[in-house]
Amino acid sequence: QVRLVESGGGLVQSGGSLRLSCTASGITFSTYAMSWYRQAPGKQRELVATISSTGDTTNSPDSVKGRFTISRDNAKNTAYLQMNSLKAEDTAVYYCNARRLVPMPPWTYDYWGQGTQVTVSS
Repeated sequence: QVRLVESGGGLVQSGGSLRLSCTASGITFSTYAMSWYRQAPGKQRELVATISSTGDTTNSPDSVKGRFTISRDNAKNTAYLQMNSLKAEDTAVYYCNARRLVPMPPWTYDYWGQGTQVTVSS
């Protein structure tokens, strides 16, 4: 059974920091790209950051670039999201995602965590 368990969310003041963790079980973690998404009330889920399976490549949108850093420790089956200089608009439920694309036959393995609430007070 695949499980992704997020932790580290909470309430923080504007300008503060939080570090989210996502620990995976039931998958070969080192073969999955890991991502963090977030969803604020009344809004669509949006990508926050992605890291390749080896950790060599990361991507994030301009809205969080320079403030959020994604990383991973394949020995611990854990991905992290370091969030600095938090703003009120960062308030959302943050979800961890594990994705692996298999070329032949074409298939995508796609797993989600249950989410962790991040609330930034202004």
